[in-house]
Amino acid sequence: MSAGGSVSPQSSIDLQIVDEIVERCGRGPEAAIPILQAIQSHFRYLPQEALERVCELTQVRPAQLVGVATFYGQFRFRPVGQHIIRVCHGTACHVKGAPRIQESLERHLRIPQGEDTDPEGLFTIEKVACLGCCTLAPVIQIDQLTYGRLTPTRVPQVLADFLHQQKEGIPQDELLGKTDGTTQGEIRIGLGSCCQAQGSRQVYERVKSLAAVAGVSVRVKRVGCVGICHQTPLVEVIPKQGQRRVYSRVQPEDVPAIIHRHFRRKNFFTRLHYTWQRWLDHLLGDLDEDELTPKPLDVRDPPVEAFLGRQIRIATEWAGEIDPLDLEEYRIRGGFSAAEKALKEWTPERIIEEVKQSGLRGRGGAGFPTGVKWEVVRKAQGTKKYVTCNGDEGDPGAFMDRMILESFPYRVIEGMLIAARAVGATEGIFYIRAEYPLAVERVREAIRRCEEAGILGDRILGTDHSFHVRVYGGAGAFVCGEETALIASLEGRRGMPRLRPPYPAEFGFAGQPTLVNNVETFALVPWIIRNGAARFAALGTATSKGTKVFALAGKVRRGGLIEVPMGITLREIVEQIGGGAQPGRRLKAVQVGGPSGGCIPESLFDTPVDYEALTATGAIMGSGGLIVLDDSDCMVDIARYFLRFTQDQSCGKCTLCRIGTRRMLDILDRICEGRAQPEDLPTLEDLSQTVKAGSICGLGKTAPNPVLTTLRYFREEYEAHIRGECPAGRCAPLIHYRITDACIGCTLCAQHCPVNAIRLRPYQKHFVDDQLCTRCDTCRLVCPEGAVVIESGGKIVGPSKMSIHTSPPSGPGRLEIADSAGNGVSGSIPLFDHSTQKVAITTGSSSSP
Repeated sequence: MSAGGSVSPQSSIDLQIVDEIVERCGRGPEAAIPILQAIQSHFRYLPQEALERVCELTQVRPAQLVGVATFYGQFRFRPVGQHIIRVCHGTACHVKGAPRIQESLERHLRIPQGEDTDPEGLFTIEKVACLGCCTLAPVIQIDQLTYGRLTPTRVPQVLADFLHQQKEGIPQDELLGKTDGTTQGEIRIGLGSCCQAQGSRQVYERVKSLAAVAGVSVRVKRVGCVGICHQTPLVEVIPKQGQRRVYSRVQPEDVPAIIHRHFRRKNFFTRLHYTWQRWLDHLLGDLDEDELTPKPLDVRDPPVEAFLGRQIRIATEWAGEIDPLDLEEYRIRGGFSAAEKALKEWTPERIIEEVKQSGLRGRGGAGFPTGVKWEVVRKAQGTKKYVTCNGDEGDPGAFMDRMILESFPYRVIEGMLIAARAVGATEGIFYIRAEYPLAVERVREAIRRCEEAGILGDRILGTDHSFHVRVYGGAGAFVCGEETALIASLEGRRGMPRLRPPYPAEFGFAGQPTLVNNVETFALVPWIIRNGAARFAALGTATSKGTKVFALAGKVRRGGLIEVPMGITLREIVEQIGGGAQPGRRLKAVQVGGPSGGCIPESLFDTPVDYEALTATGAIMGSGGLIVLDDSDCMVDIARYFLRFTQDQSCGKCTLCRIGTRRMLDILDRICEGRAQPEDLPTLEDLSQTVKAGSICGLGKTAPNPVLTTLRYFREEYEAHIRGECPAGRCAPLIHYRITDACIGCTLCAQHCPVNAIRLRPYQKHFVDDQLCTRCDTCRLVCPEGAVVIESGGKIVGPSKMSIHTSPPSGPGRLEIADSAGNGVSGSIPLFDHSTQKVAITTGSSSSP
C-alpha cells in the first residue's frame, strides 16, 4: 500500500503500539482518523508498515485509509525532525510579515530548497492556516511553545530560547488550581494560549515560587482570557486588605516588586529569608527597584475604558475571574442552574420557544435562527439523536472559539446539555481543530469532572436523563467547518460536503438527526435560560439580537477579544475600542468573516454589525474575525492570500470550486507579478460570479467574496498593478529597495542583510544589489535614518520610514526604533562607533505599540 510521498523503510517500527492504538480507538470505519492521529502522535509521522497493520486489524480498507490520510493537512508520510516549528500564516500573521518569518527560519536553519527539515534533523517547518493567536502576530509554535510578535531578526533568539526551555523542562498546564485555608488574597494570571505565548506561564511560576520563599499565604489562580490581549501578560492582585490592582505586560523580573507591594511576610524568619533573597538579587544585578515598578492599569484610564466600556459580557461572562476548570467556582456563580431548570422544570418545547423568543442566531456562517434549527431536530424521526459542537474554527484571523473553549469549557458543556434536553439527544460530540491543543485538553478535563459530579453520564443532575459527551479532534481541513463535511469527518471519511436536503437536522451523524451549532452559540444559551429571552432580545438590532464575540487584530493599536452588542458600527469597534490605526498610518479597510468574508473600506466603517448589513457590503458576519488593514497593506495581495487559502482548502468535489478558484488564483498571481493585462479584470469578475453560483457548499459559494469586494472598493489598486506598480510596496516582483542620500554609513543595513545584498561601506552611502535582494525588508527596519525606501514604478511607495528617537536609558550612542507600520522590530540598537569602526548588534524583543 502506497500512501503517496516517499516513505523511508523503518524496520524498527513497533507494531505492538499499533495494536494497542487500534484496541483503544476501535475497529470500525469511523475510527480511521483517531487511529491515524494516535499513530502520528507516537511515531511523529505515518509509517507505511503501521498503515498496513491498521488495515489488517480493522474494517478500514486501504483506499479509505490512504484517502483520509492524504485529504487532511495534519498527516505526514515522511519522518520529521526532533521538533516541529509551525509557522502561522493566518490573516493577521500574513499582513504582519509571516512570509518573512518563514524565510528567516529557513535561512537560519539552512533548509534546502524544496525540503522542510534542517540537515541535522533537529527542526521541521510546517505552514499552518492559523494558530489562533492573532493579536500576537506574527506567531510560530515550536512543539507546544508559542512565540508571538516575531520579527526576522528575532528568529535566532527564539530558537535558542526554545532549546534552553527544553533543557530546563516545560511546565505543563495544571489541572488543579485550588488553595485551601486562610490566605492574604489572590493573584490571578491569565493562562490562555495568547497569554502563554507572551510569557504568562513564566510569570505564573515565578509568582508561585516567590510567594513560597516569602512565606506569603496567597492563592495563585489561573484564569482564562481577559480579552485585553495587547496588554498581556496580565496579573491581577486582590489582597484582602488594600486595593485590587491589574498590572499589564508583566515579566518574571517584575514579580518581586508586585508581591512586596501588596503582601507582608508571615513571620520574622520568612521575612529574613525573603530579605536575603532580595539583597542577593541586588548584589548579582538581577533586581533594580527603580525599574521593578510596573504601573497598574486603571479602568478609568481612557484607553482601558475605551476598550472595555462598550463591551457586554454574555458568552464571555466572568472573563478573567474564574479558573477555567474549577467546577465548584462555576457552580457557585450560577453555573449549571440553567441546565437544572431545563431538565427539572421546563419541557423541551418551552426551552425551544425561549431560544426562539431570544432571537439567537447561529454565531457562525450565515446566522440561521437557533431555535428553529432545534425545533427541526426535535421533530425529526430517529432512533438516536446527537448534539455536536463545531469547534473547527478554521478561519485564519479568528480565535473566539479557542478562547471560549479554553476559558469557559463548562459553559459550553451546559449549553450542549440544554440543547440535548430540547432536541431529545443522548450523546454529544465536541469537534475541535487539532491546532488548539490547550482547548482539547481543558474540554476533556472538564468533561471528566462533570462525569464525576453527575452532570454528564447517566441520570444526570438527579434526573432520569442521560447525556454522554466525547471529544473528537479535527485533522486540519478548513472545509470541515461546513456541517455536512464535519459529519463526514466524524464518520471517518474525507471531509467532503454533500448536497442538502436532507439536512443534518434530519439525516446527520450515523444517519440520525444531528444538531450542529458552533461554540459561541452554545456558550450564549445558559445565560438566556437564566436571565430570560427578553433581556437577550433587548440587545442588538431588529434582526440580529444579543451580543457577538469578535477577534480584533491586524493593524490596530488595541487588539484583543471583545464582546459587543449587535448593531455597533465597525467604526466604533475599530476606532474607539481598537484605538484606530498605528502611529503614522491611515486606516484602509477591515476584513470581516475570514476567507468567506470581504474587505470593507474605511468609507463604510459606519456600517452596523448585523447579518444583513454586512452581507449588503459584500462581506459576511462569519465566525467573527476582524482584521484591520492600513495603507501599508496591498488589497490585491490580500485577495490573493484568501483565494490561495480557499483554493488549497477546497475538497475538490465541485468542478467550479476546484478549477474555477485555480484559474482565479492564476490571474491574481499574474496581477501581483506585473504580468497581467487589462482584460484580466473582467475575466476575474466573471469567474467569481460563476464559482459563487455553481459550488455546492459555503466554501465555494463565498470563496470569491474577498476578490469581489476588493475589485468593488479598490479597483484602482488592481489597475496600478497592471501598470507595474504596487502602491503599498508589498508585491515583491513589483518593488525595489533603494538607499537614499540620507545614509550615514552606519553599516547596520549591511550587517543585518541575510543575503549579503548590501556591501559593508563604513562612513559611506550604501547600495542594494537588486539581483541579490530578496525584499525581506530587514534593511528598512533597522536603518536609524529612514534612508531605505521602497520604489515601484519609479515612485517611492509602501510603509514610511522608521520613527526614531534617542533613548537616554539605553546609554549614549543608542537609538530606540519602532516601525510606524506596526510590524517592525522595537528595542534599541547601537550607532556606529567611529572610534573603533565596530558595532555590536543588540536588538530588543518585539512588541506592538
